[in-house]
Amino acid sequence: MGPFQLQDVAGYGVALAVKGIYADAFGDRNLDSNLVELMVKDGRQGKMNGKGYYIYEKGGKPKPDPSVQNVIEEYRKHAKAMPGGKPVTLTDQDIVEMIFFPVANEACRVMDESVVIRASDLDIASVLGMGFPKFRGGLVFWADTVGAPYIYSKLSKWAEVYGPYFKPSPYLEQRAKSGVPLSAPSTSQQGP
Repeated sequence: MGPFQLQDVAGYGVALAVKGIYADAFGDRNLDSNLVELMVKDGRQGKMNGKGYYIYEKGGKPKPDPSVQNVIEEYRKHAKAMPGGKPVTLTDQDIVEMIFFPVANEACRVMDESVVIRASDLDIASVLGMGFPKFRGGLVFWADTVGAPYIYSKLSKWAEVYGPYFKPSPYLEQRAKSGVPLSAPSTSQQGP
């Protein structure tokens, strides 16, 4: 299940209820969006009323709702997130990177703050908790296969174009510049 279907199933009330909490907790690291408000204004409540990003008919599989494009167009007008005011063309790889590089960046913050003991703890949590593909080895393992320098360069570029949501963490920057894998223990974790 992807993020849009998950939001349809969970209900838009949840997203609206936690929006302020996320904004307070994460500041610039939270992507502020009024898309859910626009969906509700358009009479969409997700699976609850059968109309969200997908159409839900009793006993059938969810089908993408082409009429949601009108809401997306309205959102685009207000988002001001399009360079030069025009929609950008993204490849599948661009989309994956724009979704997962900020998640890897947040993982770097968690490791830097010693919230977790080992990067492998995040790998396990990402596979078991958020459904990250286990054949990729977990979020940090995958990020190391991509490479900290590449992730850092892309996030830096996007931060210039789209704003602080994409700003690389100091931990990611240090690992990218030193060539040390994200999963390598910090000197404070290595012990005597």
